[in-house]
Amino acid sequence: MKQKIIDSHIWESIFSSIHNGVIVVDRHKKILLINSSAKKLLQIENQHWEGKDIRELIPTTQLPYVLESETSSIGVKMNIAGRQCLVNRTPVYQNGELAGAISVLQDISEIEHYHSLFKQMETIIEFSTDGIYVVDKEGRTLMVNSAYEEITGFRREELIGNHMEDLVKKGYFDQSVSLLVLREKKRISILQKIGGKKDVIVTGNPVFDQQGEIEMVVTSVRDISHLIQMKAELEKAKSFFKMGHHRYTFSIDGSEEKMVFLSDSMKGIFEKVKQVAPYPTSVLLTGPSGVGKEVIANLIHHLSDRKDKPFIKINCGAIPEPLLESELFGYEKGAFTGARKEGKIGLLELADQGTIMLDEIGEMPLSLQVKLLRVLQEKQIQRIGSHQVKNLDIRIISATNQDVRKLISQGTFREDLYYRLQVVEIHIPPLAERPEDIEPLLDHFFSFYCKLYRINKSLSPDTKSILKHYHWPGNVRELKNLIESMIVSVPSQSIEPHDLPPHIDERPHTATSLTLKQRVEQFEKRIIGEAIQKHPSIRKAAEQLGVDHSTLVKKLKKWNMNLYQ
Repeated sequence: MKQKIIDSHIWESIFSSIHNGVIVVDRHKKILLINSSAKKLLQIENQHWEGKDIRELIPTTQLPYVLESETSSIGVKMNIAGRQCLVNRTPVYQNGELAGAISVLQDISEIEHYHSLFKQMETIIEFSTDGIYVVDKEGRTLMVNSAYEEITGFRREELIGNHMEDLVKKGYFDQSVSLLVLREKKRISILQKIGGKKDVIVTGNPVFDQQGEIEMVVTSVRDISHLIQMKAELEKAKSFFKMGHHRYTFSIDGSEEKMVFLSDSMKGIFEKVKQVAPYPTSVLLTGPSGVGKEVIANLIHHLSDRKDKPFIKINCGAIPEPLLESELFGYEKGAFTGARKEGKIGLLELADQGTIMLDEIGEMPLSLQVKLLRVLQEKQIQRIGSHQVKNLDIRIISATNQDVRKLISQGTFREDLYYRLQVVEIHIPPLAERPEDIEPLLDHFFSFYCKLYRINKSLSPDTKSILKHYHWPGNVRELKNLIESMIVSVPSQSIEPHDLPPHIDERPHTATSLTLKQRVEQFEKRIIGEAIQKHPSIRKAAEQLGVDHSTLVKKLKKWNMNLYQ
């Protein structure tokens, strides 16, 4: 389908919706156009440069070289007035003759109204790295640019001239921001699914005529999936760089459960686990609650030749004593009142040829300790109410947070059973005794929950410092739960010290060490973060806060907060 011709004032309106700065020179290096975004970027908003030589404005400009060589310079990284920009430079032709050159400065900033641009307007729009989609006041597609084609995979011939409702029905989009803007008559941003596959952020901007009626809708499209992925990869790379070659990570069968550590003590445990795992030896895991005894048990089973056999876990303290025996040993039909008619196979029998983990072994009743000892000695099991015995081949991993020797002295745990279970004893120290592991664990769980809940957040350096120096009485479990809680409950993108529970940072010098200006800034960041979360756009948030939109944008950039709420 032949592309519909758009008159110049519509091009002007489209051009005003582009984020990029633009400088156009003629073939004699004289400035024909410098839009307001470029003026703001170059900090010359109150000066008039049209008609002057481009080298007077930017002595180091490469536009003269582009004119002389008639070759493009694409994607050059430059620092302009303290901002990182990507600069595209290319010659412009008219009727086959060199007419000048154009420089497009890519910088994320407020959409400004641009000066009019004549016949080269379409060429300029084609250089935008944002996808651009334009519809008329009826909702019919007027134009799309090359970036939009690249992002979506749709050809402009498929779209131009078609009504947005028809395109939605055909499955091109799951919803249309252009139709929403035409209905609501205001700027709207949504997450849109393109072709049922790719998620993009689209922002529709209404363009009004002199009578205040919508003349058209200009939509900018940005695929942010790669940006988020790159940021995550960068953060991951930074973490690995800081931890050097001393960080150890073990993932079981590609699952998200990982053994993450940096300390020498955990390195020793890891080496010991690798040594004993291949043998059917009984292992006793000790250490306070939350240190990761179950993770170690999983690792032992995974590294053994039983990894493809059953691995059954039983919490001896969670099952009532009358039920624990029947759960462990099973029973025959009619063995006792309330027993199932068909009987029941016990967990020990189910774990045959595999591994069984007896968690909280110190809570096991003495009466069952005797029976468990017999199982370990004779390698046989007998169901309740049965006279038949069954040979049993199981490996037992037991775990406790209690001092078993103390339980033995108190008469609540059998010494002979202890020595049967404690062929190899592995003590896992509390997190407070291995502070080197705190930072890698923070990084791991933060990355894990951000990925799990599809949330892009960060820990501020001050917050991370506080967490690194906290004593973590609940060990790894407390750290893991706190990270998950902060990621899902803190509204702002950056998690600051004031977002932490009161008991985490009990140092009296924390607040007083900040200057008044720093404390006011912390409070200001929190209030602005809440406003950004509550409103659909930065402009609306600025109105609610009673500040100028540009002032709010500058603050967000200074604090590296998200501009795309």
